[in-house]
Amino acid sequence: MSEEIRRTDFLDVGQDRRRALTPSRARRVPRAEQIARRQRLVSAMKLLMPLLAAGVLGLMVFWPDIEGGNSRLSFRRGPTLVPEALQLIAPRFQGVDEMNRPYTVTARLARQPGQEEVLLMDLPRADILLTDGGWVYVESDRGRYDRAAQHLDLEGNVQIYHDNGMLFRTEAAAVQVDAGTAHGERPTQAQGSFGTIESEGFEMLDRGAVMIFTGRARAILEGRQQ
Repeated sequence: MSEEIRRTDFLDVGQDRRRALTPSRARRVPRAEQIARRQRLVSAMKLLMPLLAAGVLGLMVFWPDIEGGNSRLSFRRGPTLVPEALQLIAPRFQGVDEMNRPYTVTARLARQPGQEEVLLMDLPRADILLTDGGWVYVESDRGRYDRAAQHLDLEGNVQIYHDNGMLFRTEAAAVQVDAGTAHGERPTQAQGSFGTIESEGFEMLDRGAVMIFTGRARAILEGRQQ
């Protein structure tokens, strides 16, 4: 009795295994007519898609004419990349004049917009040494320095100091660094031990040894009391 039960169980297990391996749906092999139909559909789509894309593009181009408007579809070239100007942080330029007297030009920042010898400066400074050991010092908010010509144009809060105690204030001035000369055509105020002088302009010659006040001038002199 036990042998029949074990044999029956073995047969049932084998039948269940074969049943599990049987696919749930029989695979159908496409017929020749179906394969030919699919090939014709793919060929038609390959031809139709480019024609459809060309039609959409043509509609976009000629749509303003169809609507009667004045607008046009245009394609513009993007902005051209322009390299930034060369920038120098805390530049320092030194030289000597014909009498071997040194001068120095510095700035907080300098930019070279394109011309090789011209620099646009922020907070430019210039130190000019005199023959007797004295000095002249100029500064401003902005400046343009031509290295080849040793010419410095100053603008914005221009101040010129002389070691004898004289101070000039104006809004614009041109300095010939190697010659030690300067001039300006803006209202100028000069202060020193002599008092105060206001004028429409000024001219500095011989590295500050000679000062000329141009235009209408007004002076308030301070004398010593006896």
